[in-house]
Amino acid sequence: MSTEPKMSAAPKTSTELTTSTAPKTGAESKTIVVPVEPAKSAPRSKAELRGQASDARAELARTLDAIEYKLNLPKQFRYKSRRAVLRLRRMRDENPLALAGLAAVAAAVLGGSVWLGANAVRRR
Repeated sequence: MSTEPKMSAAPKTSTELTTSTAPKTGAESKTIVVPVEPAKSAPRSKAELRGQASDARAELARTLDAIEYKLNLPKQFRYKSRRAVLRLRRMRDENPLALAGLAAVAAAVLGGSVWLGANAVRRR
């Protein structure tokens, strides 16, 4: 039984090694792909390097903006409150009856919580 790796025809970017535990049947053969570094290309021009640097700076700026947004809670609150206001305005324009129902429910919940709070204070 041979467990020695055998080289097979390989593509340019990887090398395939085939190991076999059966002598000639190939019933239990494994193919292992080993990456090979591509050949070094010709030196790039200054314009290409500047373009890549510009792309990298833009990517870094987007990443830093995303991190800042995640960590800046007041900014998130302002953004989400503006979205809520815009949704309410859209609801007012498209379906004023639904907005009136929403306002009535909100008033009932607020009034109920104030009443429960006042009763709790009074009972003490």
